[in-house]
Amino acid sequence: MQWLAEICVHRPVFATVIVMFLTVVGGFSFFTLGVDRFPKIDIPTISVSTSNPGAAPAEIESEVTDTVEGAVSTVAGIDQMTSSSSRGSSNVTLNFTLEKDPDQAFQEVQQKVSTIVNRLPENADPPVVRKSDPDATPVLQYAVSAPRNVVALTDFVETQIQDRIQTVDGVGEVVVYGGRDRQIKIYINPDRLRAYNLSVTQVANAISSQNQELPGGNLIEGAKTSGLRTISKLTEVDQFNDIVVATVNDFPVKIRDIGRVVDGGADATSAASLDGIQSVSLAVRKQPGSNTISVISGIKQKMAEIQKNLPPDMKVAVTRDQSEFIENSLHAIEEHLVLGGLFAAVVVFLFLWNFRSTIISALAIPTSIIAAFALIAALGYSLNQMTMLALTLMVGIVIDDAIVVLENIYRYVEEKGMNPFQAAIEGTREIGLAVLATTLSLLAVFVPVGFMTGIVGRFMSSFG
Repeated sequence: MQWLAEICVHRPVFATVIVMFLTVVGGFSFFTLGVDRFPKIDIPTISVSTSNPGAAPAEIESEVTDTVEGAVSTVAGIDQMTSSSSRGSSNVTLNFTLEKDPDQAFQEVQQKVSTIVNRLPENADPPVVRKSDPDATPVLQYAVSAPRNVVALTDFVETQIQDRIQTVDGVGEVVVYGGRDRQIKIYINPDRLRAYNLSVTQVANAISSQNQELPGGNLIEGAKTSGLRTISKLTEVDQFNDIVVATVNDFPVKIRDIGRVVDGGADATSAASLDGIQSVSLAVRKQPGSNTISVISGIKQKMAEIQKNLPPDMKVAVTRDQSEFIENSLHAIEEHLVLGGLFAAVVVFLFLWNFRSTIISALAIPTSIIAAFALIAALGYSLNQMTMLALTLMVGIVIDDAIVVLENIYRYVEEKGMNPFQAAIEGTREIGLAVLATTLSLLAVFVPVGFMTGIVGRFMSSFG
C-alpha cells in the first residue's frame, strides 16, 4: 500500500488516469447490468409431463409413469425422484445435486425420454420435458374485461393484444388465463344412437373423414403443372348437422338425427374477473437474463399504444407489476448509499474543518463504488437486493479507510509542518499496513459467504 501511495504522489497524472479509467469502465458497466429483485438461481430440477386424456390413474401409473421413471432413473446425478399419476396426466420430477449443470441434466433427460416415446400408449401425447426456471414467474400481468361473450373476448385479446405484446424485446412468453377458445361441440343422444345401432366411434370417424382437405395430385398440361386439392372442410356450423354418419335401411343417418351441434367455447379450466366482470388475464414472462425493469417498461409502452385502439367498453388494468417492488427496494438501497457517502463527508468536515480534505473523502467513496460495477458485470451478476446490500456494507469499509488515512496525513501537515506531498507518503507509510490488515480482517468475515454450499449458497454467492 505504501509503494502505491508513493507512486501516486510522484505521478499524479498516472493516478488520475487510473481513477478515471476505473470510473469510466464502471460507469459503462452499470448501464449494461440487469436489474432484478433477487439473484438468478439455476436449480437443477427437471420435470417430465405426459398426458393421456381419459385414462384412469391406475392406467397412467402402469403404462406411462413407470415407463418414464425406468428411462430417466439412469441419468447421473439424481438426488431425488418423485412422481404423481392422476386422471389423464402423469408427472415425474427429478431433483439433481447442486453440482449438476441444469442444461446438461435437461439434455440427458430429453435423450432418455426420446427412447420411450414408441412404448407409450397410442393415445398419449409425447412427453414434455421442462427445466425449472425462476424467470418463469410472470413479471407483469394484465386483466382485460368487457361486457361481452368470453369466447369473443378471448379471441380479441389473443389476436389484438397477446400477439403484439410478444413482439416486445425481452418478452419470453405471454400466457392467457380465464379465456375460452371457440369450440364446436356435438351432443349425441344415446337413445337415438342405440336406436340406429351406431357407436360414438362411428360418429367421430364420420366427422373426421368428412371435414378435411387432402392433396389430389398434380394436373399436367404440357409444360404447365397444377396442384389439385380435394376440399371438404366445413365452413359453417350448420353443415355439421348434414354429416352422414351411416346408412341404415337405405336411409342416411345424419348428425341432426342423433344429436345437436352447439357453437360455443371450450370447457373452462381457469377463471378471471375484474371489478366483478368476467375478464381475461395476460401473464407476461421475460426471457432468462433480460433486464426486468426494461422489459416491463417496453411492455407498458406497447400496451399504451394498444389501448388507444381498443373499444370503449373494454377495460385494461394492471394486476401484477414486479417492477414496483424492484424499483422501491433498489431506490431504498441507493438512498442509503448516497446518505452514507454524504454523512461521511460531513463528519470529515466537522472534525478536520478543511474543505480540501472533505472533497477528497467525498470523491473516494463514489469512485470506489462506481468501479465496483465493472467487477459485478465481469462476474455476470445483476443489480439486485443482494449485490446492492453488499455495496452498502462495503461503503463502511471505504469510509473507514479514507477517513483514517486522510486524518493521519492531515496530522503530518498540521502538527509536523510537512508539505502535502511528503505528508501523504509518510502518513500512508505509518498506518498503511494497519489499515490494510483491518480491511483484510473485514473481508475475512464477508468473503466466505460467497463459498457457502446448498441453495442458500447459490442465493448468497453474489453477496459474498
